Amino acid sequence: MTVCIDNAQNPLTIDSGAQFSIVAREYLYNHLPNLERQLFKTKANNFKSASGKMISIGAIFKEIIIPHLKGNIRLNPDLIVLEDAQIQVFLL
Repeated sequence: MTVCIDNAQNPLTIDSGAQFSIVAREYLYNHLPNLERQLFKTKANNFKSASGKMISIGAIFKEIIIPHLKGNIRLNPDLIVLEDAQIQVFLL
């Protein structure tokens, strides 16, 4: 699905089983470079995935607008930025 973040359209995947909302550092910096300044540093946490460990480098807090015919849905998730994740979308 395509959503709006900072007036830019971006792909987003909803995973109902995910415990955290995440975005890869490389994807974030390539597609929304203005968010780099808004990165809140957090304690480096290790996350495990099927492909191994991933390390968080911080979090961003941004409104995500999901277009809908009966009115847009606005979400304000905490997105954890992962250093070595390979995903090419925002994962909510």
